[in-house]
Amino acid sequence: MNIIKHIFLFTLLASLFFVCSQVFARQSNDVVSKHAGAGRFPLVADAATALVVDDEIEKSVLIATENFQKDVHAVTGKTPDLLKKVALAGHAQVVVIGVVGESSILKKLEKAGKLDLSALKGKWEVFHRQVVQQPFPGVDEALVIAGSDPRGAIFGIYELSEQIGVSPWNWWADVPVKHLEELHVGKQPFTSKEPSAKYRGIFLNDEDWGLQPWAAKTFEPETGDIGPKTYAKIFELLLRLKANFIWPAMHPSTKAFFHYPGNAQMAKSYGVVIGTSHAEPMLRNNVDEWDHDRLGEFNYSINRDQVYKYWDQRVEESQGIDAVYTVGMRGVHDSGMEGAGSTEEAAKILEKVIQDQRGMLEKHIAADAATVPQAFTAYKEVLGIYDAGLDLPTDITLVWPDDNYGYIRRLSDANERRRAGGSGVYYHASYWGRPHDYLWLSSTHPALIREEMMKAYRLEARDIWVINVGDIKPLEYNIQLFLDMAYDVRPFEQPAYVKEHLTAWHKGIFGEQGKAIAEVKWKYYQLGFERRPEFMGWSQTEPTTPVFESAYHPFVAGDEVERRIDAYQAIETDLQEIKSNMDEEYFPAFYQLAYYPVRGASLMNQKFLYRQKALSYQKEGRLSAADYAAKSRVAYDEIVEETAFYNQQLLNGKWNHMMDHAPRGLPVYQDPEIVLAERKPVEHSVGISLERGGIVQGKLPVFNNMTKRKHFFDLYLKSEAEASWQVVSKPDYILLNQSSGVLVPTGQKETRIWVEIDWSKVSRSESKVTGEIHLEVDGQAESVPVELNNMEEAKDVRFVADNGQVIMYAENYSHKNTNGRQSWQLVEGLGHSGAVMGTSPLKQPSVKGDFEAQASLIFEFYLDQRADEVSIDFQALPTHPLTKENGLRLGYSVNGAAVQVLNFETHGRSEEWKQNVLRNAAIKTAQHISLKEGINTLELFWVDPGVLLDIIRIKTCSSLEEGYGLLPETKK
Repeated sequence: MNIIKHIFLFTLLASLFFVCSQVFARQSNDVVSKHAGAGRFPLVADAATALVVDDEIEKSVLIATENFQKDVHAVTGKTPDLLKKVALAGHAQVVVIGVVGESSILKKLEKAGKLDLSALKGKWEVFHRQVVQQPFPGVDEALVIAGSDPRGAIFGIYELSEQIGVSPWNWWADVPVKHLEELHVGKQPFTSKEPSAKYRGIFLNDEDWGLQPWAAKTFEPETGDIGPKTYAKIFELLLRLKANFIWPAMHPSTKAFFHYPGNAQMAKSYGVVIGTSHAEPMLRNNVDEWDHDRLGEFNYSINRDQVYKYWDQRVEESQGIDAVYTVGMRGVHDSGMEGAGSTEEAAKILEKVIQDQRGMLEKHIAADAATVPQAFTAYKEVLGIYDAGLDLPTDITLVWPDDNYGYIRRLSDANERRRAGGSGVYYHASYWGRPHDYLWLSSTHPALIREEMMKAYRLEARDIWVINVGDIKPLEYNIQLFLDMAYDVRPFEQPAYVKEHLTAWHKGIFGEQGKAIAEVKWKYYQLGFERRPEFMGWSQTEPTTPVFESAYHPFVAGDEVERRIDAYQAIETDLQEIKSNMDEEYFPAFYQLAYYPVRGASLMNQKFLYRQKALSYQKEGRLSAADYAAKSRVAYDEIVEETAFYNQQLLNGKWNHMMDHAPRGLPVYQDPEIVLAERKPVEHSVGISLERGGIVQGKLPVFNNMTKRKHFFDLYLKSEAEASWQVVSKPDYILLNQSSGVLVPTGQKETRIWVEIDWSKVSRSESKVTGEIHLEVDGQAESVPVELNNMEEAKDVRFVADNGQVIMYAENYSHKNTNGRQSWQLVEGLGHSGAVMGTSPLKQPSVKGDFEAQASLIFEFYLDQRADEVSIDFQALPTHPLTKENGLRLGYSVNGAAVQVLNFETHGRSEEWKQNVLRNAAIKTAQHISLKEGINTLELFWVDPGVLLDIIRIKTCSSLEEGYGLLPETKK
């Protein structure tokens, strides 16, 4: 074994050890038991153990302590006393909660040598938990929860809440609490790590159809808006998730955060850091607060005094609030900055704007602006301004956005990584805008979130992580995943961990049923990755278009329309079975976290895919076309009914107005328009349709002895007359799933006959075999031609050409070459195929030449005849170059020819980029390639870091019928 193999094996074993150790660590942190024991502290036994805090305790810590009181009561029915002084007579055990450097109780314990908290001092949001013997006179022992700062203490409190069985989603997703008579906490000391990302939180956005109407009409009607009562619940959720940061709601439907004085006071009381989005400098909500009639143009070039006063007033108001100030300037609402004639001029204006904004901070907040947290988000056109030479003070945090569809546009290069302010990420899991919104259901794949945010972490974007979550619901799991990563990124280093996390989260809520629910949700995310439910109309917005016919094809790849419908209905069926065995108290959480999103996505797919069948079948004159049109409309009606149940019946309307199945009323959400042409008189009452996609049109695809696939043909009624059919004759090697039947206009109007080959009955001496299936259909003789490709065994080659194409998934390469600097990394769970190959390490510089010497993947495949004018589709994920110094290229060579380079990079909001994000795929095609008979090789070379290759499709025939969905590999 050579040195490279030794290194690889060592790295693999180390990685496995790390994952196992992280899983073990998380399990071992579950220190609460319902049983007493010598090594356990009685949190609740005959009574609940009292909680002790300082008289002068920070209000945010007190609120968390009071919530912990309620949590203990929710679990046990017993409520611990809350003592605000050390008057402890009669208490054998107590729980002490405090902040290092602030708590007089902790100081006494340290001074007495009972506790050593030196490791917490100066740390960010760290907590320590330890049992101390004889802490005070008359007290036997104390469970101490100490925070390095107030949020550290809060996180220590809420972690214990979760360990006793109170989910962070207890209120927001109605996760029930399991009753226990007693609670005993393990005595082993535990100290948390500093969070992986400093500021971690959410952006409430596009709240017009959920959060705002729910707050205004259901939860907080006294305010009639998202006000202090709603924010209190949001802040509690964030802190229970160990987050600390929020960009408040800011759409026209909602008054500005500072409009209601109680909002800012609530943030201060809870200890949550306030920021504002990329379009809202200096804590201002321009949409609500900039009065054009009174203040004039929002233009710093011609109206500086008014804009300056507007910002300066808010900075003065924000004294005493923990905040991250967004600097810079855009238009009033998510539009470009006014007053600049060019990008270069915009950069100069922004430099003056930021200089003035920092002056405001020094006037009102701190003498040195560098000590005040600030963020500059390079969103949309702002990235171009930044690249035009903007002189941005180095203490300001650079926040890199994704492209609104989950792919980070850029990260810091080596020079930018040296900035004192560091960098962060603004990430979308919900979006309003072009090419199409996705505001209804949460369908961003967990593996994509993991990959992109791990990429950010590895390139040191660790100061601000904020995720656009729309209305919060139904993005519960994506929020949990994002914030768990932000708090502790280490276990997510391994791609496989994200599925473990999904499973563990659902098991934590639903027990053993959670594993099956997680399996369903993973399939739901995978189906959504192929095409989001909101994109199933093939429509776009900005400008808004009508819906179009689906690209899923009912006559290609075994009827990919039906296969997708079946895939969704299979996971619906799984959930129905789970629901039938579920305790009633778990149903509300189950409905919100699993059933509604899966059911909604399934119905949206039925709506458009049955519509597609209706439109396709009516072109053939099928009597059944009207039935599929009716099924499409039923699917729409059932979406409306499910949403009404969510809002009005679930939990007696707790979430009324939260769920809207048609945000913005876009065409994709409407009752589908299906116009069927009037059927004309026909000569024959029964028609025949063949599966398509083969080399020869008008025949079934060729049957291949290497891939051994089956294909179908349909018999269908074209008139209202009953008709019988039967197979008269066929070669004995042809197997059919049925051989006779009756088509009835009031019942079964069509039937599908699947054709398979018994290859043991096909002579090996014949390479090309033809035959026919002879039928009698309504008294008419019909035949279906069948062609077989009886290839010679291609030894040592996994992939073969089948019906004019070779399909290979990137993870299934034949060989891999490394060079010690670069590697191709398997990323499990990601991509259309379920795993992609990525070019890493991410900090490795791009290659400028000598491509043949770079790390490579080799694919071998077999053709039974020479093919010229071949094209090769390389399908990658539509990522972006990692930094401004990188591209997004890979090299390829066919049969040892000179290396050619492909570039997956897109620019701006081009049509190519739009199609890429709608289909989660970037496809580049190499053309004019010749392949030889026999074994061919395709070698792919490392050129740029960050390429994620998914699928390779080699097309030896130019007349292939195209569909949309994932094609199976053409492998033996």
